[in-house]
Amino acid sequence: MPPAQQWIHTTTGRIATCAHSWMQAVHWIAGSGLYTPSRAHGPKWGPTTIAIAQEISALKECRPGVDYLARKLKVAERTVQYHLGMLREAGLLVYRSKGTRIQGVGGRASVFERVIPIEFDEALGIRTIGEGAMRRPVGAAEESRTLLGKLAKKAARKARRRPRRKSSSAERRCTPMQVGTSGTSSADRTYSPPESKLASGTGKSSTRKQAKRGPRKLNKVGRRYQLAKELIQLVPWLRGASIPRIAWIIRHVADAGWTVLEVQAAAERFISDKEPRRPSAVLAFRLASCHLLYTTPDRRKVLVEDWQDSRRAEQARHSEAAQHADHVQGPGSVSVQDLFREAARRVNEIAYGPVDDAECFEINVEDGTPPLDLADLDPVWIQQVRKDAAEDLSSITSALASGMSDRDARRLYTNWLVDQALAAQRRSELAPAF
Repeated sequence: MPPAQQWIHTTTGRIATCAHSWMQAVHWIAGSGLYTPSRAHGPKWGPTTIAIAQEISALKECRPGVDYLARKLKVAERTVQYHLGMLREAGLLVYRSKGTRIQGVGGRASVFERVIPIEFDEALGIRTIGEGAMRRPVGAAEESRTLLGKLAKKAARKARRRPRRKSSSAERRCTPMQVGTSGTSSADRTYSPPESKLASGTGKSSTRKQAKRGPRKLNKVGRRYQLAKELIQLVPWLRGASIPRIAWIIRHVADAGWTVLEVQAAAERFISDKEPRRPSAVLAFRLASCHLLYTTPDRRKVLVEDWQDSRRAEQARHSEAAQHADHVQGPGSVSVQDLFREAARRVNEIAYGPVDDAECFEINVEDGTPPLDLADLDPVWIQQVRKDAAEDLSSITSALASGMSDRDARRLYTNWLVDQALAAQRRSELAPAF
């Protein structure tokens, strides 16, 4: 059968009703001589093929694993693959689904269907009903009943593989009586060694000492995988990446003798706005042609030093910004800020005496009613004020600095504009002066 007809939906045979009838077809193919293998090499049809067919017929679900059959029959996995191919070519096995390999899960064995070829039915006069592979036998010709009986006896008999015969040289035994040997014994002659070969008292031991082997030296591929594993452990944004994928990406720099610190410096030194999202793709994008640019250890040393200096400067900027934010940043809640101002006013009043009414502002803490009521203001004027504030955010910060409370500013200018103004003021304060 050609490969195109080795599927359940393309085969011309019919599905076997039982394992016994299928083994009858297997023995008939073996004795008819109609099947010739398509390969000029490899094993031929023989007892191993029959033994594999018997193991397949005993399966409830026809999904034979190659490793299972190899262990059961004590043969090589390649031998099992050869004989399964012959059973398919003979039209005795067809695919129901072909096996696949899934990453992280492992291989999936192919699911077969035991099929009786149409040549078997035609040669023995088997009458069937139905269509396609679902045909069922209903009778047989009178003249073929004797042959069917012989095939039934063969199908019921379990075939055994013959053990391999040992070579004749392994069976020879050397005895003083020269029994069972084809040559003469070496014990019938004695030789006196020459004086130059006599022992001088400083002879060497006949047992050789085993040499102490050091750590195994990695080849090119092993070096790539080792560097990829170290890089995934060191770089935070590469955690969880596939080691084979990273090893293939860094193959050029690994072959050039780069260290993991040099690869990290090259990957984090050059950052572009148009980068992919996958970490492995980001690494491939940043390392493109780096092995052609930094061809010497001195150049790579300068790259690492420049990268380390930039990281130290970045950490210093972050620490200064955090310290500055700790000093200038107050509570984020508006009500808490108002309570903080009222507490500060009362502390100052106790310390320095009463404060003038012009410098005070009232806060209704019980009901939370804001001092500013937008209903008393002109809506057109409020829209104009918000429009001007959106064009110039400094007007909001100026109003806050002149004494307007944060609550009144947010009611007048909206929360979004006040947050934008405060963020812009914070950025201007943290910006370094040149």
